Amino acid sequence: MRNAEPSPQTVTATRAAAVALVPPTRLPLLYVAFAHVSLLAALMVVAVDPRGVSGFFYHPRMLAVVHLITLGWISSSILGWIRVVGPLALRMAVPVTGADYWAYACVVIGTSGMVSHFWLETFDGMAWSAAMTLVGVLHSVIRVIGRVRAVAIPRPIAIHLVLACVNFVLAGIVGVLIAIDKVTDVVPGDALSNVYAHLHLAAVGWASMMAVGVGYRLLPMVLPAAIPQGRALYASAVLLQTGLIGLVATLATGWPGTLLFAICVSAGVAAFLSRVVWMTTHRRTPPATRPQPDFGALQAGHALLYLVLTTICGLTLVASETSVWTSQLMMLYGVLGLLGFLGQLVVAMELRLLPLLAWYTAFARSGFTPPDLSVHVLPAQPVVALAFGGWVLGLPVLATGLALERVSLVGVGAWVLLGAVTLNTVHAVWMLRPVLRMAASRSQATE
Repeated sequence: MRNAEPSPQTVTATRAAAVALVPPTRLPLLYVAFAHVSLLAALMVVAVDPRGVSGFFYHPRMLAVVHLITLGWISSSILGWIRVVGPLALRMAVPVTGADYWAYACVVIGTSGMVSHFWLETFDGMAWSAAMTLVGVLHSVIRVIGRVRAVAIPRPIAIHLVLACVNFVLAGIVGVLIAIDKVTDVVPGDALSNVYAHLHLAAVGWASMMAVGVGYRLLPMVLPAAIPQGRALYASAVLLQTGLIGLVATLATGWPGTLLFAICVSAGVAAFLSRVVWMTTHRRTPPATRPQPDFGALQAGHALLYLVLTTICGLTLVASETSVWTSQLMMLYGVLGLLGFLGQLVVAMELRLLPLLAWYTAFARSGFTPPDLSVHVLPAQPVVALAFGGWVLGLPVLATGLALERVSLVGVGAWVLLGAVTLNTVHAVWMLRPVLRMAASRSQATE
């Protein structure tokens, strides 16, 4: 007996559902392009003038570099890739509107303005730039939160995503207030303690919370492994957010209890890492076409190693009396967390997401005919190997140089990392060649 042909309505509905879950291309790649430019600029500044960024971190040039990494590289990458991860890993499409491009412009112009005004030490302009960045961020996270509430994402993942977005807005508001405080006194308390609170809202509350929530779905794709399920996934969100609230409050007010809340944050990290260990014990057979060694998985593992080191440094800092060596450990803590964990995790995710984005874009533009592209084979495996080696070698050298104020080590580490990121950028463009060719041919056809 023949199977009945699907009705035209069914075919139309199926096609519409497929179209809705094809990730957008232009907006994510605009964010990713700005992210790469930001990280290259940050490392170039450090490599060319290592003495200018050495010493205690709270000086204008180092703050400019830090914001190139935190806002330019990490946050812009997240804002771009969430549009790809949403439909592919979470079944959550976030349709692109014209307002999203205005939000992108606000983020790019605002971030660039902040970095410029830090460098020039013109603090009134910095406040306006920070406010512009916040406008773009606010629009973006409202779009994401709206889609999280509209689709059936597993509740633990949804909680991580919503908390991350809320924390990002709070970090932005605190940042704007700190910028205004440079011109007129509006924020009570110790200025440096307020900066620490702002930094942890952004790094722990926004970037790390998002990395943990999305990681529960992305890491199984990277390894590959079974997807963790159950109530255990709530633990990281509850512990991270509880610890973060207490940590920010005690840092900003000077109240006791900082160590207790730092332990709570560390417990949240441990809860996440326990699920990562579970994934490694529930591996799935990788696709036969995936090359070995798998540098995406290696880079993710290397980033998670730095997460462990960052957590140890943070606990040691909170538990220790202030001294010369704690200021050195503070610098180490920042480099390990921002570049070693978060910055490197972005690279690992790109190695998996860029081939997927290229495939789905070609799939959609060819009328939903599967393209002759692989989502597993990287086009230039030796380039990826060299870049990974640069991260492995350059990170500890740069971190040690900044912590011990060894200018020569800072320069060497920055040049090695700059080479690695340059290779990552070249490889990213290489992976996107099919998409760029299709875009060029379409523009020629419309002329």
